[in-house]
Amino acid sequence: MSNAAPPLEATADATSRPEQHARCELQAGTLTVRWRYEHPDTGDDPAPPFGFAERNNPRRAFLFVSTVLGRHVPVAPARVRAAFTTLADGIDAELPGPILMTGMAETAVGLGAGVHDAYVERTGRSDVLYLSSTRAQLDGTLLATFDETHSHASAHQLYRPHHTTDARLLDTARSLVMVDDEASSGATFAHLAQALVEKGVDRFTHVHTAVLTDWSGPLRLPAMPSGDEVTVSRSALLSGRYDWTAAENAPVRTLPDADEPREARVSPLQRVDDARLGRAKRSARELPPALLAHVQTALGPILILGTGEHVWEPFLIAEALETHGHDVRFSATTRSPILPGHAVRRGFAFTDHEGLGITNYLYNVAPDDYAHIILCVDTALDAIDPALIATLGAHVLVGTRFHPHASLDALCRSSALIRTFIADDDPSA
Repeated sequence: MSNAAPPLEATADATSRPEQHARCELQAGTLTVRWRYEHPDTGDDPAPPFGFAERNNPRRAFLFVSTVLGRHVPVAPARVRAAFTTLADGIDAELPGPILMTGMAETAVGLGAGVHDAYVERTGRSDVLYLSSTRAQLDGTLLATFDETHSHASAHQLYRPHHTTDARLLDTARSLVMVDDEASSGATFAHLAQALVEKGVDRFTHVHTAVLTDWSGPLRLPAMPSGDEVTVSRSALLSGRYDWTAAENAPVRTLPDADEPREARVSPLQRVDDARLGRAKRSARELPPALLAHVQTALGPILILGTGEHVWEPFLIAEALETHGHDVRFSATTRSPILPGHAVRRGFAFTDHEGLGITNYLYNVAPDDYAHIILCVDTALDAIDPALIATLGAHVLVGTRFHPHASLDALCRSSALIRTFIADDDPSA
């Protein structure tokens, strides 16, 4: 599989930025990339905002690991916020409205929420609906489904917004903004647009993609019933091309359990502004008083962890703690199966909190590095794998209710050992 291309075409903002190159040898093959920063203020750091890793996935062997997303690598909230703002600043403030903005489950639901938040803050617009895709089973009306064919969990769902005013924004949307952490071919964006059009959300005159690392070429869009031409634009931290050469004796990977359809035994807690059911307003920034009081008792680095698709509210908590002067990092658990090595130095494997029986993972977290680790969930406390709580020594935030680790002793005593893995390669190689 190859995505080779002629020399990169620079945007007006990126003309002064030189093309950069990197190469990574993985067990399954060799990944060669070249890229250029899209904004003048993003090229000062000599290290690119991504690293490499190897997927345990026969559909695609490699992964670009973002160092600004807050998913596979703990990141300072201010750095995550800067990425939100950069992508949002690349979206025209005068897009035809209403605007439908989407974020891709699981990895980019928080990214999409952050771009929506930054865009609405900058423009003051009230006609921008954020609707994230999901793999959860929600109490709502299913709108559409689409596939991310290379993913470990390929099926995405979109639900109709709960609120009448949000549903009206969806049905009359004239601009579509699709947000993701990475675009390799643009196929997932095309599948999403096609799914919307097939369900009658088909008045788009402008489509914009906002991506941290954009490796894609021209976007393939479905025709609109009106026959009008659709304007396409994009924003990204960087754009480029990659070339993948499979090894002759590459290991045979088996698709993990995350892509098997199954019924959840645990329902997410209902939230007023759950973006999986649509949200046009900016989220309230609330810092639970019990959490703030507890971290004041023993000062030191704090790690806030989201879980799966529940990442936006935990990010806002991490950001609020940072504004209070705390040393904070933010990250999240994931379904994504990644092999140790390169940008993934260590990890834990444990049972999911949704009752699906799917293995979940947490990467690049060393519990001893933090005075406090706060695990944020949108399901009941007893749905969390106690081995994860025990291993991290974590406090748990269920919705807005704070459970200090000392109150979870009985739960943790019943836990089994968690599966841990540590990379043995040289990360500088």
